[in-house]
Amino acid sequence: MAQKPSIPKGTRDFSPSEVNKRNYIFDVVKKHFQTYGFQPIETPSFENSETLMGKYGDEGDRLIFKILNSGDFLNKVDPGFFKEYVQVEIILKDIYSEIKLRAESFKELDDYSNRNFTQETKDFLIPEYKDRLASFSPGDYSYYIERLLNLYVHSNFGDNEDIETFGLLPILKEAFGNFLKHQTSKISFSISEKALRYDLTVPFARYVVMHQNELDFPFKRYQIQPVWRADRPQKGRFREFFQCDADVVGSDSLLQEVELVQLYDAVFTDLKLEGVTIKLNNRKILAGIAEVIGERDKLIDFTVALDKLDKIGIEGISKEMREKGISDAAIEKAAPLFALRGSNLEQLSVLSDLLKDSEEGAKGVGELSFIITTMEELGLQSANLKIDVTLARGLNYYTGAIFEVAAPEGVSMGSIGGGGRYDDLTGIFGLKDVSGVGISFGLDRIYLVLEELGLFPEAIDQSLQVLCVNFGDREALTSLKLVNRLRKAGVKCDLYPSNAKMQKQMKYANNRNVPFVVLIGEQELASNSFVVKDMVKGGQETYSLDKPEDFLNNL
Repeated sequence: MAQKPSIPKGTRDFSPSEVNKRNYIFDVVKKHFQTYGFQPIETPSFENSETLMGKYGDEGDRLIFKILNSGDFLNKVDPGFFKEYVQVEIILKDIYSEIKLRAESFKELDDYSNRNFTQETKDFLIPEYKDRLASFSPGDYSYYIERLLNLYVHSNFGDNEDIETFGLLPILKEAFGNFLKHQTSKISFSISEKALRYDLTVPFARYVVMHQNELDFPFKRYQIQPVWRADRPQKGRFREFFQCDADVVGSDSLLQEVELVQLYDAVFTDLKLEGVTIKLNNRKILAGIAEVIGERDKLIDFTVALDKLDKIGIEGISKEMREKGISDAAIEKAAPLFALRGSNLEQLSVLSDLLKDSEEGAKGVGELSFIITTMEELGLQSANLKIDVTLARGLNYYTGAIFEVAAPEGVSMGSIGGGGRYDDLTGIFGLKDVSGVGISFGLDRIYLVLEELGLFPEAIDQSLQVLCVNFGDREALTSLKLVNRLRKAGVKCDLYPSNAKMQKQMKYANNRNVPFVVLIGEQELASNSFVVKDMVKGGQETYSLDKPEDFLNNL
């Protein structure tokens, strides 16, 4: 039986039309990268696992695609891991046996009751099995003991062996799963030493450190390559997608942030995507807010929750903050910021007053003020620049400005770009005090927005400008000579490969959206001419084969 073809979830095939549209975006972005003085680099599609792991927070680490080592990779795993795995079943069965033994002794007592039995058995078993349970139930040692006690009671106190046997299976399955979840890190590097890159920023930091003696600082680079994330696929979110990044390292000047705002504006204006909103915040402001509300040590938890405001609302982020241990009093102090309104300058005034007692927060307000006031002087072509104090992109390495670009109003889409300032990203690879700032364009989401708004150029699918009809061998040879001359002039031109029926050749031209069809038949051979049929406007013109430039001038 033939295999049904398929591709992994979160990946896509691209038709010629889709590739043309994607290349159109690439070309526009690349043109402006180069106009702004950025140089191209490329890095491998996969990196050493240690290069990527631990750079994106726990949530990011879980989304990294790891590559299994080639060959018999399990040979490298410590045998102790498999012994511990087998111990999971042994431990649970030992606990269940202990429950049954204690039940027998309880039945002999006159004051036996189910409540006394389960509570006293649990109190006895937890300290006895605490250490052994730690490998698959850390922090909640009573969970599996309670499940086994419930199974014992449900099986009519051990009298129904079928219920015991089948009831134990889901408990074992869950315990094995928890063991792998908590212990995978022990074998992760044994079975997987490489991983597909998660973004372009961390590989870029690695590149800068490895090539620091070859680079001229400040170093402005752009990079357009695919990245991979083990995310749940949905509209605008894929497991394989391209990132288009522009970064500057080796300069802490805020003029770089100003330039990146201008770069965003230039690209989206060129793509005719007018009305995008460039949201702007500063990580120091977020740190200052955490400080003034008395939760400085909870900065990451605070910002991760705050970043979800648009998705889950004020009540949702308040609940998440409480779950992370942030007090109600602190949330109440921060609440007015969740709905901060007014112009950029008005918001800066409110922030300046709120953070006047926080040195770090005041510095962030100053940096934000410089970018805003400078852009007020320079102006923007079509984009909007807006302060958003709830903007707290989840990556751990931003230390200053944070950018995020939203599609024009009325378009339901997540961010189509983002970035920020990172003061010491290269420090994770041993090169200290190298400041950098960068932005990224979300190609796939930009594509969907342009498609939704009908902003791709009409001629973008025109992969062929001229098609010569094939009337036979002699005619085809003359047509090929004309094709060669047109191609040398830069015209996308082709000859239909076989002497098929005229109707079939014209249908092919229509399907390819070819605007001009060339006819060279017996009559044209005799008169040393060719006929050009206009497939868009209708009508046709005759030209001399000795002067194809007359046709070229009309293209």
